[in-house]
Order: sequence, then C-alpha cells, then structure tokens
Amino acid sequence: MSANLSNQTGQITVRKDLKFNGLKIFSATMVADREQLGEKVTNWITNNPQCKLTEIVVTQSSDQAFHCVAITVFFHEDLAARR
Repeated sequence: MSANLSNQTGQITVRKDLKFNGLKIFSATMVADREQLGEKVTNWITNNPQCKLTEIVVTQSSDQAFHCVAITVFFHEDLAARR
C-alpha cells in the first residue's frame, strides 16, 4: 500500500484507483478523548477489514474554550458482498 501524505492539509491518500462509497467520522473535544482518538480509528479499521481505505483527513478546529480534532476515514466497501 502506498500513501501520499500532504502535511499542509492533514490528508493522506491511500488509494487513488478506488472511489469511496462510505465514510466514518471520529471526533473529540475533551483532552482524554483526543488522546484516544487514534486508537479508536485503529480499532475500527481492524474490526472492518471489508472496508478498503481510500483517504484519511485530519481536521482541527478551535474556539476560545474548546479544541476539536476530527479524523475522517473514507473507504470503499463491496456492497454486493454485504448481502
């Protein structure tokens, strides 16, 4: 698997040859939750081997009181195989 990492956007393109048909968003605002966010993503990926990752985008937003981190996982799932 080859990945194209763009440090400016927080985006990793895993597969350019496959279009996504699903996405999963993980987000957290509290410090303890943000520290566990990567582990949650890893667990979801492990538990969903039928989903082929196509792209991952990390987004951070803030206001005066809160910092939110979101990890958006784009994937392709063979929908015919689910039936």
